[in-house]
Amino acid sequence: MPRVKRSTKRTDRRKKILKRASGYFLTKSKLYQAAQEAVERGLKFAYTGRKQKKRQFRSLWIVRIAAAAKLNHFSYSQLINGLKKAGVELDRKILADIAVKDPKGFTELVEQAKLALAAEKAGA
Repeated sequence: MPRVKRSTKRTDRRKKILKRASGYFLTKSKLYQAAQEAVERGLKFAYTGRKQKKRQFRSLWIVRIAAAAKLNHFSYSQLINGLKKAGVELDRKILADIAVKDPKGFTELVEQAKLALAAEKAGA
């Protein structure tokens, strides 16, 4: 069986893990095995965090829209329904931005939604 010298590959792999673990507490930044476990755990949290970030932003937008709708004496669900029926195709990110930065513009959108709902009610 041939002799294998793998010192460079081994040290490179270990250096990569230890570099990622720099800044971790005590042995997690110095000892390879502890560092490897900590880095893998951190990468797992980073992966799930990237998914959760999208959910959290959407729920934040919904809360902002709902709060602005309440100021206009309208519920969130009625607002979204009315905007869909009025043919206004703004996503929640844009609606939340309008609600925060342009309250008068948001009030106009609420009025459009109210008119669309009233028209549907009268037509049905």
